[in-house]
Amino acid sequence: MSTRTRIAVAVAAASAVVVAAAFFVLGEGPDGGRGIVDNTSGAGGNGPGVRMETIVGDLGQAWGTAFLPDSGDLLVTQVTGSLSLVDTENGGTTEVDGTPEVTAEGQGGLLDVAVDPEYPEQPWIYLTYSAEDGEGTTSTHVGRGQFDADEGTLQDFEELFTGEPGTSTEHFGSVLAFDADDKLVATFGDRGSKEFDDHPSQDTSNTLGTTVRLERDGSVPGDNPFVDDDGVADEIFTHGHRNAQGIAVQPGTDRIWLSEHGEQEGDSLRTIEGGQNHGWPVAHTGCEYGTDVPVGDDPFEREDVEAPVHHWECGSDGFPPAGMAFYEGEEFPAWDGDLLVAGLGQQYLARFSVDGTGVEEAEELLTDEGLRVRDVAVGPHDGAVYVAFDDEGAPLVKLTADE
Repeated sequence: MSTRTRIAVAVAAASAVVVAAAFFVLGEGPDGGRGIVDNTSGAGGNGPGVRMETIVGDLGQAWGTAFLPDSGDLLVTQVTGSLSLVDTENGGTTEVDGTPEVTAEGQGGLLDVAVDPEYPEQPWIYLTYSAEDGEGTTSTHVGRGQFDADEGTLQDFEELFTGEPGTSTEHFGSVLAFDADDKLVATFGDRGSKEFDDHPSQDTSNTLGTTVRLERDGSVPGDNPFVDDDGVADEIFTHGHRNAQGIAVQPGTDRIWLSEHGEQEGDSLRTIEGGQNHGWPVAHTGCEYGTDVPVGDDPFEREDVEAPVHHWECGSDGFPPAGMAFYEGEEFPAWDGDLLVAGLGQQYLARFSVDGTGVEEAEELLTDEGLRVRDVAVGPHDGAVYVAFDDEGAPLVKLTADE
């Protein structure tokens, strides 16, 4: 993979933005580069007006984002296998060398990215991705490399953990976060299994449909919840998941939140603690595809599974969720502590007010763009909100207050 030097979007992406503008309302400037539009749509007019600025006109099919805490540059994965470093001040991008080979089929490819908690002293960058493991099988992998920002390279990339293989191209997961003890938490999808009566998400000898918790070198923490249980894989933190595609750690509580795709509806927001069974598919709020037949029992009526903190039940429009971020910053003081959730199928960014583990949708953002919102991140220095989309030719945008 070749390395591109930093280039201003006004030059390098001008033609891409002009083409994209025929399809998307993106607020391009007169030179086809960065531009600003107002987007003040919201439920009940909650919160300040929002101004949208296009930072990169064509970022490809983005998946995950993570800020470098020292520079404020943003790492962005694309499912096709590219990792880009974006200068959020001028929109210049560098394609990072040294990323692993990925299998970009179906829902797989290069997925999430996370930065070591001790960066830049420990310059590790962590990735999740799908890759071939044998004849006709693929798995979700977790790996890391040392990032050289000057050279734009990941060096000495190493695989840390691999989930069970499968032949499906669905439900790889997979998102990354560090918990309060700086352990790495990664989500693994169920690979689309329809064996509801004997489902891998309820088989704790494998890591399909789980969250796993690892030391930063990939070893198993001694305080993992199942390390003394011979019937459970040591890496498992929680199980009974379908396909979690968003993760965020709540400031002030260090509580880990997930966003998860349901079957037909049944999408959910969840909080996780070690040792929990989240019920899929023995207890779920969705239905089997194409029917009104519930999948499993009502999770709120079973004491042996963890119910979601918020859900879209069967018969609703659903909200297939993706990346998440809790808001902290001075740009939107009214949003302090709120949860921002990327919406794929509904094509907007949702803002939820949060009270403990209670959530209520407060605002719909970017409703006019007609794009699948894939990930959201809050700038560590400016408090602006950065949003990536997974449509081909879509931009990276920045949201600031329009007062």
